[in-house]
Amino acid sequence: MLENYLPIMVFIFLGIAFGIVPMLIGYLLGPNKGNEEKNSQFECGFPAFDDSRMYFNVRYYLVAILFILFDLEVAFFFPWAVVQSQLGWFGFIAISIFLFLLVVGFIFEWKNGALEWE
Repeated sequence: MLENYLPIMVFIFLGIAFGIVPMLIGYLLGPNKGNEEKNSQFECGFPAFDDSRMYFNVRYYLVAILFILFDLEVAFFFPWAVVQSQLGWFGFIAISIFLFLLVVGFIFEWKNGALEWE
């Protein structure tokens, strides 16, 4: 029984080891010389204006959700296109319903102004 689970346990152990051991080596052997210049802002060259927990417009999140939605749509098209000839009319109707729901959602977002950026 153990021989069935031994490869899985070895895989889990190696995965954890490959994730943790390099971090430990870097922490133990790496230089730890901090100074004011090293710890200063480096993204844009000047201190931040406001708190990092500032308010973002909801439209930013709506555009991100729309991107994920249409990205997944394309991801579903590839498997359907591969087996489309084997599915026949059932596959055609299923993908038509899927596309119809996506288009209705896209029109809803467009009408509500989610795509308008100010």
